[in-house]
Amino acid sequence: MTSETVNDPQPQIADADEKTDSALNHAIADADNSDAADADEAKEEVAVKPEEKMQQQHGSVAPFLIDTAESLKTNDAATEDKKGPEEEAATASSNTESEEVKEEPKQVIKKVVPPLPLDWTKMAECNEEDISPADAIRYPWDVMEFPLPPDQSETHLTIVGTAGQKITRMGSNLCDYVSQNLTHLVLRSHLIRTMEGVSKLKHLELLELYDNMIDEITDLSAGEVDNGDEEDDGLPAKNLRVLDISYNVIRDMNPISQCLNLQELYIAQNKIKSIRGIGQLTQLRKIDLGANRIRVMEEEELSGLINLEELWLGKNKIEHIGGISKLTKLRRLDVQSNRLTSIENLEGQVDTLEELYLAHNGIDVEGAKCPTGLALPFKQLNTIDMSRNRLTDTSPFAHLTSLNELWISGNDIKTFDDVEYIRSLVELDGVYLEYNPVASDFEYRKKLVEIVPNLTQIDATMVGGIGQHGYLTGGGSGENLLERMRQMQEQVIQKAAAETEASGSKENE
Repeated sequence: MTSETVNDPQPQIADADEKTDSALNHAIADADNSDAADADEAKEEVAVKPEEKMQQQHGSVAPFLIDTAESLKTNDAATEDKKGPEEEAATASSNTESEEVKEEPKQVIKKVVPPLPLDWTKMAECNEEDISPADAIRYPWDVMEFPLPPDQSETHLTIVGTAGQKITRMGSNLCDYVSQNLTHLVLRSHLIRTMEGVSKLKHLELLELYDNMIDEITDLSAGEVDNGDEEDDGLPAKNLRVLDISYNVIRDMNPISQCLNLQELYIAQNKIKSIRGIGQLTQLRKIDLGANRIRVMEEEELSGLINLEELWLGKNKIEHIGGISKLTKLRRLDVQSNRLTSIENLEGQVDTLEELYLAHNGIDVEGAKCPTGLALPFKQLNTIDMSRNRLTDTSPFAHLTSLNELWISGNDIKTFDDVEYIRSLVELDGVYLEYNPVASDFEYRKKLVEIVPNLTQIDATMVGGIGQHGYLTGGGSGENLLERMRQMQEQVIQKAAAETEASGSKENE
């Protein structure tokens, strides 16, 4: 019977039902000697037994049956105490048969976790291809052949970095590979972090380390030399005429103070917050400090640059123009893309200033008319760029009769009455008014020419000529325009005839 019960599930269910009925009869008989509540609990207990057996066989049971079975556990003890000898025997028999029909225990499958890959923790030797270009060690002689011993007649050395051929170290022994008479050294677009090997190049006049990763200006001078020759002291710094260290990560420009004869300094696109170290560079003609973090034009530093002709301070955080009152030779001033709201303190440049670049600021008409700004009678001023400001008319430029180029695109000039102020600028050749509301007028170009007859260029297009997209533009007399159209028509006909002749000759061949 046991084997059949185990192998065939249907007889097990029928047998379980018969036993359930028998147990139920015993429970009812026993109910005469117990409370009605105990009889109900016995019925519920017996009723749940087959389901428990089914769960043992098939491994599933409804959630509500689980709750019922759990609640009945508390009633088992009370029921057992009230059972007689016959009931205990029946219960024991039922438990024995239930154990016989229990499902065979499931086989436990143990997962074997593979060992973790530890290759990434090992500092194994790696190929050069696996090393970051900035971490590789590569000297100038690794990317270029140097004759040994060096040719002492060579005065210029230029190495521009290319993919896979970028220098990361200049080398403290650079002088062993290059001429001692080197005057121009250019190491542009590499991955150099430290300036080294320069102090021994005593004749160096131009040093360009543009677009590298240098964070400190060092090795410009060897200091005092023990050979008894005072002329060698401070070389090559005091011989340098041009220094270009733009596009690096330099924060302090004080070491430049050693370069007393410097004429051109390019230190744009670094991380400089204040102008320092240039107050004594009286020979300086041009300085580019654009794209840094400068907030103030330091008069203490700038006032000493008595020979300065070009000052470029675009893309900083400057709020006021100042510190340039003694720069009486200044010809070009660039303070665009800053935080200016007015033009001021230009008295020292009335006779010399030629080009003024103030685009991308917050200057309005009143700010442009400051008594110490554009209101001054500039004699040489020929180019003004005030694009992308807050101008509403052209009145600040009405008296600047020397102007040749006026760039005021991207402002808020709405009508041609606002443009009328520049009618007196007889020298004006080109004007940029695009991206102003007035530029949307259908006859925009024609009316501008009527206001300023001498215009040869409006925005990016020549007046009465071929535009940037190859189309004829407005402006000029009607006869000239008609003549140009005839010329273009003849050119098109000649081109078509030539193409037809060429295609015919190919077919004959």
